[in-house]
Amino acid sequence: MDPLPVKRALVSVSDKAGVVEFAQALVSLGIEILSTGGTARLFMEKGVAVRTVDSYTGFPEIMDGRVKTLHPRVHGGILSVRTNPAHLEQMKKNGIEPIDLVAVNLYPFKKTVAREGVSIEEAIENIDIGGPAMIRSSAKNHAFVTVVVDSADYGRVAGELRKSGGVSLETRKYLAVKAFAHTADYDTAIHAYLKRIYG
Repeated sequence: MDPLPVKRALVSVSDKAGVVEFAQALVSLGIEILSTGGTARLFMEKGVAVRTVDSYTGFPEIMDGRVKTLHPRVHGGILSVRTNPAHLEQMKKNGIEPIDLVAVNLYPFKKTVAREGVSIEEAIENIDIGGPAMIRSSAKNHAFVTVVVDSADYGRVAGELRKSGGVSLETRKYLAVKAFAHTADYDTAIHAYLKRIYG
């Protein structure tokens, strides 16, 4: 669909620059926001209506936050092909709601390993798992999902939503390409660090 309407967004970011204003813009347009951890707490503090991912999935964040978005109700909501009747039936059967926009950026791995004296354990804990999975899922399914990995794109997306009630296919393509570049750069940084440390 072009432009693509957005009814539900998942917003969970490490870099919180501009995210409150972006979320406020989404809520003002009647978009439901799902969020996790520190981002959800920030929204609550700022009075932004938010639904926590664990309340949506019915499964708590576990293992010190290592597992929170790796759930079929999250990835089914992102990856479903909205024009496929079988997918729609499976969503209905499993209580999966469509997620139309995903705004995610990743744990600050590069900044972490750039600090003097950082331990390998701390570096490992800053390898994001759920974030890249959501970004890649959204970028893969950009025919039906808008993915935002850079706060510089918040204004463009919010502007299109205000103007036309949806996000254009042109913008979704642009953002999908940017998303895959983001995860590729992230994995390259992890590879370079581990190669240097482990040899």
